[in-house]
Amino acid sequence: MSESANLTPFEILARYERLSLAHAQDVQDRMEAPGLWRGIGYRVGSRLFVSAIDEINELLAVPVLTPVPLTQPWLMGVANVRGNLVPVIDFNRFLFGERTQPTERTRLLIVRQGGGSVALMVDEVFGQRTVDEEQRRESISEDDPRLTRFVGERVAVGEQRLGVFSMNRLVRAPDFRQAAA
Repeated sequence: MSESANLTPFEILARYERLSLAHAQDVQDRMEAPGLWRGIGYRVGSRLFVSAIDEINELLAVPVLTPVPLTQPWLMGVANVRGNLVPVIDFNRFLFGERTQPTERTRLLIVRQGGGSVALMVDEVFGQRTVDEEQRRESISEDDPRLTRFVGERVAVGEQRLGVFSMNRLVRAPDFRQAAA
């Protein structure tokens, strides 16, 4: 018979709370450890990326889009995000020239640029990824010429090799800023 079988519902909840708080503190201690870098992992086409957690403001399911005529093919339209019109970019089409096929896993990464925000449609979001100093030392250079201006290195996180993608470089790129056709 388990230990929790003799506990009242209140005692069980109190135990879960203690365990949860202990776990949260352990996670917080690991996240604040020196030499750790935190990012959000996502997939664009067949490529896996991670961007600094402070470069991505929000993750959203894809809302209804309003097309904008006479724009680049990678600008899918604008979305109303809490009263603000946000341009939505097909990130795969911008980077690789291939249209994203939306699925239930497709998400928007909201990124600040200039005086507002822009939404990048990605195939899938994997959530938070942590990279330590050793993983950074063992990183390899990006070899795809379409990505080298945004991705400085590729790091191994578990079984995955993630390109460290700079959203700051992206939003400053002249071709990204020029959405008019």
